[in-house]
Amino acid sequence: MKYVRFRDPAGSVRRGEYRDGTISFGTSEYDPDEVDVLAPTDPSKVVCIGRNYAEHADERDEEVPDRPLLFLKPPNALAGHGDEITLPAGKDKIEHEAELGVVIGQQCRNVDAADAMEVIEGYTCMNDISNRDDQRVEQNWVRGKAFDGAAPMGPVVATPEEVPEDASVQLRVNGETRQDSSREHMIFSIPELIEEITAYMTLEAGDVIATGTPAGVGPLADGDTVEVEIDGVGTLEHDVRAP
Repeated sequence: MKYVRFRDPAGSVRRGEYRDGTISFGTSEYDPDEVDVLAPTDPSKVVCIGRNYAEHADERDEEVPDRPLLFLKPPNALAGHGDEITLPAGKDKIEHEAELGVVIGQQCRNVDAADAMEVIEGYTCMNDISNRDDQRVEQNWVRGKAFDGAAPMGPVVATPEEVPEDASVQLRVNGETRQDSSREHMIFSIPELIEEITAYMTLEAGDVIATGTPAGVGPLADGDTVEVEIDGVGTLEHDVRAP
């Protein structure tokens, strides 16, 4: 199944089932193009993974880590399907990063990898927009990764059975394919990531783990349209604007 968070014509935030191009909530049905589609979850935090694809580490001339590299994006970074993201002003290098997002279904701590699938609600698409100008000169990446709109995600949460083990992860800018890989090329698997993260912090229902980006990251410019497509989830689309 696939679920969508949206604002209905009365202004209420709803969570409906997405099927055959229609959103269903109760006895009502909505055209996705006629409602405000929101980020598919309302997390307390997004836990991001750095360098989880070897080819991405290579393109940045960095070593493959021996344990998952963790950093956080706060709720202000969220944006939804169809949004226009305003990029930080005065920066020379802001890049896209397509990622598979794991949506947590229940509060959890100290989860063994063997039990990790029990705490997953589903998967979504995410773009980890990165301000390299500041990322390369700061240690904790707040300016580089946590600015407003830096985590577009959506359009749906797809339950695990919808998303194949070898699901492709692709990103296009203005129709041109920039990234094209598969979740099977992750260095650390999703269960391994959940075990590592929950050894240090409690994950809440709705929190998201961004599992890292494959090779092919590249620059964004004013007016670009970005599409992140993942097998079994669908396509997240958003625009960017440079002030």
